Amino acid sequence: MRKLQKTEQADRQGMDSLEDKEYLGAHSTTNGETTAQDGIQFVDRVLARNNLNLAFKRVRSNKGAAGMDGMTVDQLAEYIYKNREELLESLRNETYRPQPVRRVEIPKPDGSTRKLGVPTVIDRMIQQAVVQVLSPIYEQVFSDNSFGFRPGRSAHDAIKRVTSLYNQGYHYVVDLDLKAYFDTVNHDLLMNFIQQQITDPWLLHLIRRFLTSGVMNGKMFQRTDKGTPQGGNLSPLLANIYLNELDKLLTQRGHQFVRYADDCNIYVKSKRAGERVLRNVTIFLENKLRLTINRHKTTVGSPLQLKFLGFTLGVDRNGAYARPHKVVKQRVKQALKIMTGRSRGISWLMLMKEIKQKMRGWLQYYGIGKMKTFIHQLDQWLRSRIRQLIWKRWKRIKTRYRELIKLGMTPEQAKTNANTRKGYWRTAHSKTLTYTYTNQKLERLGLINLSKTLQQIQNA
Repeated sequence: MRKLQKTEQADRQGMDSLEDKEYLGAHSTTNGETTAQDGIQFVDRVLARNNLNLAFKRVRSNKGAAGMDGMTVDQLAEYIYKNREELLESLRNETYRPQPVRRVEIPKPDGSTRKLGVPTVIDRMIQQAVVQVLSPIYEQVFSDNSFGFRPGRSAHDAIKRVTSLYNQGYHYVVDLDLKAYFDTVNHDLLMNFIQQQITDPWLLHLIRRFLTSGVMNGKMFQRTDKGTPQGGNLSPLLANIYLNELDKLLTQRGHQFVRYADDCNIYVKSKRAGERVLRNVTIFLENKLRLTINRHKTTVGSPLQLKFLGFTLGVDRNGAYARPHKVVKQRVKQALKIMTGRSRGISWLMLMKEIKQKMRGWLQYYGIGKMKTFIHQLDQWLRSRIRQLIWKRWKRIKTRYRELIKLGMTPEQAKTNANTRKGYWRTAHSKTLTYTYTNQKLERLGLINLSKTLQQIQNA
């Protein structure tokens, strides 16, 4: 009893290590792991102390915005401490009702928006607890060609598989694009697919309630009779369960394919074969799964031109290799252009940090592709953008003269260069700044060296 009191005191101070606490979850009444085929009720496994503690920890580490109730991740621990018994009881007796998700629209590069649904942090924790129980079961039945939102698999693994298939002679691809996939999943079909593995009424009822919890769009409540809102912890798993039916069909027909969530590419050896496959798969997706093919974006073409997960393929004497698609290169350059805009009122420290954060993440993802020449050119261009910004911020001739003196110019040289009539961009490429603000000096200022960073990532 004394140990429990100490634990509760620690929880009030921040719940820094929930996985070791003894109060959050219900104690399991089952001994050892059992399978869905045994017909076991899942309530005890989902609400087991260790499972809920782990779910809490993952939700907290993922952070994220508050749901419609306004509760933040930092407030979740206190809520659980005060309401744990009521929460567990409502889950057990099936009176627990998930709250509507908060609608958030994220702009996409093509000008459209992606609709996200942000559940409350409590609902996220319960969803995560369900995922942790279901995921090991479905990992046994999911296709080896599915890579999205699965433990131990990544987009990089998918791209490596694509490269391997091209080297095996699959030089054409059916690039499927599903229109608003996450918003159009049929609930009844999804529940039928789940019941192929899970027959426990309690768990099926809980999943159905998450699916039909609704959406708050501003102050307007909208019912959800279809779709699995992007943003919930459970949605990726449910999306994979639904499209696993497509995976099974493609496998039965002997097709080579790679799927990452709703991005699916089917690889064939001729364009004619690709068009035939596309016709058959379209019938299955629209008639059997009740999904919509985006005919403007779905196509049969070459992996050397089409984009998949941001990559396309190139070929040299050693075979195929991955590289960032030209659209991806254009977007990252445009993002840097906006960051280094001459009219931005941002400190050097913040600007350098912003660029570093953006580019390290970008290079970590695209670093598996060949892009040495592009990164070298981007490095040069970015340095010129920074030099231009420096010259613009000095503004007055008096300031330029003083700063050039500090950088080692003689008074005569500084006077001549400070009075130049060259434009900002031309000055950024002139000896005035390239000899004073060298590459090494810009690095000391905090500017990331893209080429060195890429080499470090690729050699790691």
